[in-house]
Parts: sequence; C-alpha cells; structure tokens
Amino acid sequence: MATTAIQKHWTYVDYLYLDDEQRYEIIEGELIVTPAPSFKHQKIVTRLIQLLSNYILEEGIGEVVVAPVDVVLCEDMVVQPDIIFISNKNKEIIKESGVFGAPDLVVEVISPSSLYKDIQVKKRIYEKFGIREYWTVFPDEKTVEIFSLKQGRYDLVSSSQKNGKIKSIELSLEIDARNIFCCIE
Repeated sequence: MATTAIQKHWTYVDYLYLDDEQRYEIIEGELIVTPAPSFKHQKIVTRLIQLLSNYILEEGIGEVVVAPVDVVLCEDMVVQPDIIFISNKNKEIIKESGVFGAPDLVVEVISPSSLYKDIQVKKRIYEKFGIREYWTVFPDEKTVEIFSLKQGRYDLVSSSQKNGKIKSIELSLEIDARNIFCCIE
C-alpha cells in the first residue's frame, strides 16, 4: 500500500489535533498517511532494537526507542523513523510528547511503499537537520547501509549484504548483519 498525502500546509500544531488512529508524518508541510509495516519489517525492527538496546544500556550512552514516536525537527517537519538513538549529551530534546530536535542516529527499515520517501526525501531531511548517522535496512536484499554526516553531507561509511559486519561510528559498535536478518530466514 502506498503512502498518501492530505493537501494543505500542515504544521505540528495541526498534527496535534488529528484524532484518528492513523500513523502520520509531516514532510515539508505535507501530511503523509503511512500504512502499517509488514510483519517482516517489524521482525527486523525488533531484532535491531534488541541488539542496539543491549549495547546502549550496557554502555550507558543514551536512549533508543522505536516508532511510533514523533521527532519534531521544525514546525512543518514531523517524522517517525523506525528506530532513534539519542545520546546522553543530547537528552534535552526528549520530552514527554516526543523528540524535539535531531536525534543522533535514525534507522529506517525500507518497505516497498516507503522506498523513495526513505532513501531520497527523508535522507535529505535527516542530512539537512544534522542527524549524525542514518541507517537504511533493506529486508528483501538483507542489506544494511550506514551513512555518517561529514561536512553537512552523508557519506556511506559501512554496508553489508546478507553477512559481514557493519560499523556504526556514532555508537562505536560493530554488528554482524547475520544477527539482524536471522529472524527472517
């Protein structure tokens, strides 16, 4: 199912008045209705959150959570990445109703319906707002790509397909890709 847009220039205040059970994001003032992810998508998110949570808790370096949680980057930009990490030094952006500012790291598990939005539009937005690390995870290809912000632009710093290790600069963490995709084999 593809995402659809509801026409008008939306802001975070407008968004707060929505009273249905849909999942939304605001991308440059456009309200985007996002369908529920697939079971495979959610299994990968669950596996990643297990791997990341264990490490982040052991190291005591910050907070990691899964969607849905609002990440308000500005008045007309509200996103819900699949996973977000916020370091201890950046914790002031965490509020009861969401995250108000750029997380240190975001992960998007790519679905066919979100392919363009996640790897083109949201990548550009995350880069613009200074999110230091951006992961894209492709379930069907069993591929992970890690982009790191360098001089205001994302550089691909690590990738793995099916097996092999990926390295997060932001977390100082190395993960074997087999540990991510073992849940869908």
